[in-house]
This record gives sequence, C-alpha cells and structure tokens, in this order.
Amino acid sequence: MAHRSMNSKISYKEVNEDVLSLITRSGPKYYILLVLVASLAIGLFFLPWVYQIYVGQGVSGLNVPNVWGIYLVNFVFWVGIAHAGTLISAMLYITKTPWRRSIARGAESMTLFALIIVTTFIFIHMGRPWNLYWPFPYPNQRGIWTSFQSPVMFDVIAISTYFTSSAVFLYFGMIPDFAALRHTATGWRKKLYTAMALGWRGTDKEWHFHAKASMFFAAFIMPLVVSVHTIVSWDFALSVVPGYSKTVFAPYFVTGALLSGFSGVILMVTLLRGAVPFVKKYITIDHFDKIGLFIIVLSLIWSYLTSMEIFTGIYADTPLEWASIKHKIFESPYFELFSLMIVCNTLVPLLMIIRKIRRTPAYMFIACIFIIIGMWLERYLIVPNALSRKFLPFMWHDYSPTWVEASITAGALFFFITMFLIYIKIAPVISIYEIKEDIGLPMKREHK
Repeated sequence: MAHRSMNSKISYKEVNEDVLSLITRSGPKYYILLVLVASLAIGLFFLPWVYQIYVGQGVSGLNVPNVWGIYLVNFVFWVGIAHAGTLISAMLYITKTPWRRSIARGAESMTLFALIIVTTFIFIHMGRPWNLYWPFPYPNQRGIWTSFQSPVMFDVIAISTYFTSSAVFLYFGMIPDFAALRHTATGWRKKLYTAMALGWRGTDKEWHFHAKASMFFAAFIMPLVVSVHTIVSWDFALSVVPGYSKTVFAPYFVTGALLSGFSGVILMVTLLRGAVPFVKKYITIDHFDKIGLFIIVLSLIWSYLTSMEIFTGIYADTPLEWASIKHKIFESPYFELFSLMIVCNTLVPLLMIIRKIRRTPAYMFIACIFIIIGMWLERYLIVPNALSRKFLPFMWHDYSPTWVEASITAGALFFFITMFLIYIKIAPVISIYEIKEDIGLPMKREHK
C-alpha cells in the first residue's frame, strides 16, 4: 500500500515525460559507455568467434570424451536468465500482482536478449554455422533426416517457440506506449512510434481486446517457463552417462533457471536506478523486498534438489556413479568450485531472510552477483564434468576451457549489455500504461 500511495502523487504527464526523457536524453556518459561496452563485445565475443571459425574447433578445449564444453554451459545458463522475464510478466500478470508493473518491461526485454545469446551459442558450438541447414527436415540428396525423438530436436522446437512468444508478448505490451510516445516524440522517433503503434487510439474496445489478448499470451507462455528448461534438462537426463542420467534434473534446472533469472532482474533494476535517478520513483525498495522473497524460496528449493542430485547418484550405488560423484565433489579443483557454488546459491541468499538486508539495494546487488556466479558454476559442474568420467577409465580426460572459450563467455555479457543499452534508447523500458494503471486517478493539486 505504501508503494501505491507514493505513486499516486505522480501525474500521468510526469510518467510520459520521464519515460520519454529516458529514451531521448543521452549525455556523453551514455555514448562513452555504449562505445566501451560495444567494443568489448566485439573484441571479446565476435572476434574470437571469427578466429575460431577460421582456425577450427581445435582452438577450444573440446576433446574426447568432452565433446560438450563451456559453450553449452553458457547455453543452459542464458536460457535460465531468460526465464525471469516470462515469470514476472506472465505469472504475476495472471495473478494481478501490482508490484510487477514497474519492472515487467525490463524483465521481458531481458528474456528476448538472453534468448538471442542462447541462439548465438548454438551457432558457436556448431563450429561450422553455415551447415545449419543440414539437420533441417526437408527432402535432400544427403539422406540426412532429423530425429524428432532426440531431446536436441526438442530444444529447437521449444526455444524457437519461446523466442517467438516472448517477442510477440513484449511488442504487444508496448503498443499503447508507442501510441503515447508518438504525440511527444519528434523526428525519426515520431515516425517509428507511429508505425509501431499500429493505429492505436485507446478506445474502450481496443483496451478490452488488449486485456483479453494479454491474458491469453500470459497463459500461453506460462507453460513454456516449465517446458523449455525441462527440455534442456532432458538433453542430459535422457542419456546414460553417469552424472547426467538423473530424474531430478527437470525441476532442478527449472528452479535454477528462475533463481538466476530473478537475480538478473535485481542486477538490471539496481543499475537502472543508479544510472537514472528518477527511476527510483517507479522501482522502489518494495521491489527488492518482493523479489528477495522469491529468491529465498527458490534458493531453498534449489538446495534441496542439489542434495537430491547427489543422493540419487549415491542410491544408484554403481562404480561409475561413485566415480562421477567423487570427481565432482572431492577432487580438486572441483571441490573448491562445488563449495563456492553452495556458498553462492545457499548461504548468501539465506541472509535475505533479514528484512533490512533484503531492502538494501547494495547488498541485494552483491548477493545476486554471487548467485549468478553460483548458477554458472552449477552448469559447469554438470555439463563437461560428467563427460570427463564416462564409462571407460582409459578415456578419462579432464576438460579445461581455452582463452577463446573464456573470452567468448565474458564477451557474451557485454553483448547482452550492448543490446540493452540500445534498447532503452528506442523502446520504453518502463511500461507507461501499466504505471498509470498502478497510479489510479492522480491526486488533485492543492491550490494555494
């Protein structure tokens, strides 16, 4: 109620002006930051990828039996980052949760950009991206046909559906905002917003269909939150490789995805509040409090499922499972990485039980950095680690990423930030009509 009372002091005109100023007013600091981040994205992400294409996959640390490495770790990680936007936008929309309105648009954009990176890492892992058409199911002289019983093919269908649905959901929600901005924007932006508004006039009939369609999209996307990362987990769980063949992987991956996704939202809103002071009027301490509660619950579930993953291998009581568990938990350097993962994903979020800490943006920002690191380590300890201890001991071989893989991994973050920096100067990162809906009728000004 405190959040709504504070927002009720904001006028509709002030909301329009704030969102438009965020888009149009760009000082030299913004352009310096954009050039710096874009340069790092090119230097760390795209150039090493070009080098890898030119020289070959041998520049990576992939070997036999470690045919899946850090690229697929990043693939699974960024799919997880994409999940929070869908959950905040869809589930909380269905439940009519009011505090989601200020952060939903930014979370939705995170989903779209993360899925772009997910798709890119598929091409990077392929090694020869120009041969992408080979597995397509069409009559061809090579006699190569797609196996629709493969979980890898499930990935293609699920992620492409998720990407399309997220893009439509994001754009559909912005139509009323484009219509509001076209009246005050000038130059090329006015033409762009006029075209993107699709002739929106704000009639009762349009709002009625917009609400119905938004509810339909939210209900349609919600199952994808579970299905997409469940299908990603089947890439591993449907195999017979020790350390992969775990029935707990589906809820384990989904919970981890949501945990990393919510942490990513906290990082986004904290940086946005710090860079643009007036955003604090819309993204308040209450948002940190609410998301912190979600993180606590998800962390507890993740910790339970982590223990179940280990106990499942112990219960199997086979030499191969014991070798996989020993390698993952007790041998260096994986013992240190596993311990760091537990600290980041279990112990650090537990401090959020204290309400004062949960409502402190600085702590939440630092804690979510640890969670992001911990969730990346979780994927790393699963994907290449299990492959290094497969069935034949004479083929055991540890995996070590090369500088190319490390550079592309770091560059993906700067690629993500670059897309977000460009996005906030083209489209409204804060939903205008939803903020106004949260405000209700603006308070009348007292005349002196």
